[in-house]
Amino acid sequence: MVAEDTSRTHDVVIVGGGHNALVAAAYLARAGRSVIVLERLDHVGGAAVSERPWAGVDARLSRYSYLVSLLPRRIIDELGLRIELRRRRYASYTPDPADPSRGILVDTADAAATAASFARVLGDAGEADRFSAFYDRIGPVAKVLFPSMTEPLRRRAELRRALGDDRLWDDVFERPLGHVLRASLESDIARGIALTDGLIGTFASSDDETLAQNRCFVYHVIGGGTGDWDVPVGGMGRVTGELERAARDAGATLRTSAEVASIDPDGVVTLADGTRVHGRLVLSGVGPAVLDRLLAAGGSASVSSGPTESDRPEGAQIKINMLLTRLPRLRDASVDPAAAFAGTFHINETMTQLDDAYARASSGDVPEPLPAEIYCHSLTDPSILGPELRAAGAQTLTLFGLHVPHRLVQRREPDAARRDLLEAAQRSLDSVLAEPVADCVYVGPDGEPCIEARTTADLEESLGMIGGDIFHGPLSWPWAGDDEDLSTPAQRWGVATAHERVLVCGSGSRRGGAVSGLGGHSAAMAALEMLGG
Repeated sequence: MVAEDTSRTHDVVIVGGGHNALVAAAYLARAGRSVIVLERLDHVGGAAVSERPWAGVDARLSRYSYLVSLLPRRIIDELGLRIELRRRRYASYTPDPADPSRGILVDTADAAATAASFARVLGDAGEADRFSAFYDRIGPVAKVLFPSMTEPLRRRAELRRALGDDRLWDDVFERPLGHVLRASLESDIARGIALTDGLIGTFASSDDETLAQNRCFVYHVIGGGTGDWDVPVGGMGRVTGELERAARDAGATLRTSAEVASIDPDGVVTLADGTRVHGRLVLSGVGPAVLDRLLAAGGSASVSSGPTESDRPEGAQIKINMLLTRLPRLRDASVDPAAAFAGTFHINETMTQLDDAYARASSGDVPEPLPAEIYCHSLTDPSILGPELRAAGAQTLTLFGLHVPHRLVQRREPDAARRDLLEAAQRSLDSVLAEPVADCVYVGPDGEPCIEARTTADLEESLGMIGGDIFHGPLSWPWAGDDEDLSTPAQRWGVATAHERVLVCGSGSRRGGAVSGLGGHSAAMAALEMLGG
């Protein structure tokens, strides 16, 4: 016998309890709408959570998502979120792969020191000026695009006019990113530092004609109108915790351990235990591929039974979390490790290395060396460590490896894939250190080293992200086409599906991706228009 939800029909049923779902729930409940969130796991937050990966170790890490850039101050203020985001003084440190005894340290508080660092590595003080000029030139893109992210979609032509620089528009939005990087910068290493912003979770070369790398680059350089990536004090779990509080305080119902089995386009959501929950609207916080599957299970004839192999989402990263007894020594004696690891520490990420890694992975091999970047949360925010660990000088390290498409993991047994990628990442990191990182890894009470690798397969299994794709599918340009139909609220806000009463509220929405809350905000605004409030 099928159970019916005992409450009245809800205005909105939200499937999935990630951070975007919580944003939508908070906005809708604050507007007086009845909202229920259904989350498969025993906690909300999705990938934006803090966890203790090692038993008996008082270290609470941002296990998946780890930095914040795209979360608008408007959402923070309107929802009354009590969170602190700290700006990092050092933007990046990049050892020269050809000679790791020297490296480029970009110090946002000391332009002269940054210039001296470029000159020491390249023998050319002018590259620092070219690097700065490149980002100054990109700056207007952020100033024009970022404020539009919390508004209804603007037309492409309108934004191009607002930018007022056709050459810049063409360089960023019309031609592969590699073109403007080669025209703007002269060194392989500086080009690589810039190119990495286009490759986070994105499998593409610098000259990819699909412009996937350009879209990723745009999202990484517009955050906050400046492109800065900030550290959430208390870890990513603090952000989710505040969103959960805001949603509950506004009156939203959050139900965990509630796995959804199907969605009927008419607004009936059926749980795995047979319970049916009714909503005037359904918002999907899960990826579009998962939504298709749930709609097909609900009897919708307008979707397939799931994505085909050719259009299946595919992540392209390996994430490694570490707890260290201390920061490792660098080969570069001129740079303090506390400065090098405080920002983004680039490892084997020259433009040539990145493109070579892409080619190697495309042929079915794990890149060697594996391009990766590291940052140390605890240098900016030591609160994630317990008092004893802080007193002992322990530090966290987060490594994000690039160009590891899900297909490489699928071809291996899960444990073997995890081991192989961890070893590749350690080899890459060790190549620029004065000592093996393993010598610095903290050992837990159980005698095991405090290091864990999370592959795309782990994300698919634990978080339901198809293919381990952190963006729920290819990123889209954050605007509407000039001839696109924007006659409905869902279309105007970039959250429409094939079904009038089903909206996308997660990273798969038009302006979704990263920890931004934008998918949730857009869906809530569209829903309020549709519900008459």
